[in-house]
Amino acid sequence: MPDQAGAPARRGWVLPHPSVHALAGLVALLSLLPLGFVAWVTYDVGWETVRALVFRDRVGGLLVNTALLEATSIPACILLAVSLAWLTERTDLPFARLWSLLSVAPLAVPAFVHSYAWISLVPGMRGLWSATFVSTLAYFPFLYLPVAATLRRLDPAIEDAAASLGLDPWRVFFRAVLPQLKLAIAGGALLIALHLLSEYGLFVMIRFDTFATAIVDQFQSAYNSPAANMLGGVLILCCLLLMGIEGLWRGSERYARVGAGAARPAQRRRLRGWTLPALLLVAGTAALSLGVPFYTLGRWLWLGGLSIWQAGPLGNAFVQTILLSLGGGILATLAAAPMAWLSVRAPGRLQRILEACHYYVGSLPGVVVALALVSITVRLILPLYQTFATLLVAYVLLFLPRAMVGLRASLAQAPVELERAAMALGRTPGQAVRQVTFRLAAPGAAASVALVALGITNELTATLMLAPNGVETLATRFWSLTSEIDYLGAAPYAVMMVVLSLPLTLALHAQSKRTAGQ
Repeated sequence: MPDQAGAPARRGWVLPHPSVHALAGLVALLSLLPLGFVAWVTYDVGWETVRALVFRDRVGGLLVNTALLEATSIPACILLAVSLAWLTERTDLPFARLWSLLSVAPLAVPAFVHSYAWISLVPGMRGLWSATFVSTLAYFPFLYLPVAATLRRLDPAIEDAAASLGLDPWRVFFRAVLPQLKLAIAGGALLIALHLLSEYGLFVMIRFDTFATAIVDQFQSAYNSPAANMLGGVLILCCLLLMGIEGLWRGSERYARVGAGAARPAQRRRLRGWTLPALLLVAGTAALSLGVPFYTLGRWLWLGGLSIWQAGPLGNAFVQTILLSLGGGILATLAAAPMAWLSVRAPGRLQRILEACHYYVGSLPGVVVALALVSITVRLILPLYQTFATLLVAYVLLFLPRAMVGLRASLAQAPVELERAAMALGRTPGQAVRQVTFRLAAPGAAASVALVALGITNELTATLMLAPNGVETLATRFWSLTSEIDYLGAAPYAVMMVVLSLPLTLALHAQSKRTAGQ
């Protein structure tokens, strides 16, 4: 039976004004720029040139490298993340809360800082297996977080029912628990796969060629070259292929249960003789993913002394990073607001199409978005090339999904009845939304700004390609120093990036705990 109370809301004032649709549509069109750019360049250079640039040995080698990197890193991340999540959430592992926090903390260390730490410690690291090793240590927390959160919410009655059928603990895990983790594993694996496609600094240090490293090298040697543009097009196709594979793997199964399930917490399994191996696994992972970066940074800071803390360049990079991060965070949140409001208050087919445009652009590598904006500004609006405006647009596109997530959740918690009451008191629909709903959603908006800002703090490739002359962030300053093999001078910039990223990591961990009611 249809909801009679909700019917007027769907037909009446909740139907968004054309201006809301127009604003969301403009942002959606902006997010389609990279795809439109690839189609335009393909048409502009002609099929013969496209075939000569795409169907060549160089591209084939990059495809092989990409396939090998994904095929080795993703299974390693899945195995490590699921093992750690199971140990910290479902066993009597000593100091489980501490190990849980340490399993998330590597997110506070940018991937290229992980690479910097390992190259400093083992200068001979290079090639596929080194890239897989460092990538696994840098990115496994993206899988650990959703898997651990799912385990916290999982109804323990499912495991009890499986055990009552005579299944041993291993078979209970593989037949009853692991299928319930499928969505979390699929989502986390996709996120890691997209990061592997977009990462630049990590693989340059390891000397492992990927599409991102090849595009940046081509861009630096010949601005706006057709070769770099075609490599960007192939990279977009790789992103779309990965999203399609994730959708097929995820399937259409539903994992929701009817009712609230068991209120009691899941009983933790006793490790008994496996306690020492389990402790070695979690401690070893923490030592490799956190101990090595912190040891390396501490060593360089000790060797450099106070002289490497150059107040002028470091302070300038810190201030510019904060300004760009806050500016990008605010703009991305404002750009996401119309779509977030539509998704909560006026769901429908048009809303889903516009929302998909908002989300897809966040899956594209920063190098592709930057390359599209470079080509567009050089060819059409040259005065905007290498300006703050173009750089901020790139940040908005790259981090739009981050802003959407927090803002949409906060808008969903703002009661629609308060908007109706405001309108009954003489407010227009627009005034009711601005004065009531968005005020209630202010904490979520602030969280979205912070989430985007901290993402911008560690962003490297788009900033390298688009930043105006004289503008240096902590990430780009760190990169320029490491490129000159000045590891001593780069250490303070790496430390500052970790310090700025750590609050977000702690907030993500705390949020996952609150979601599970812990």
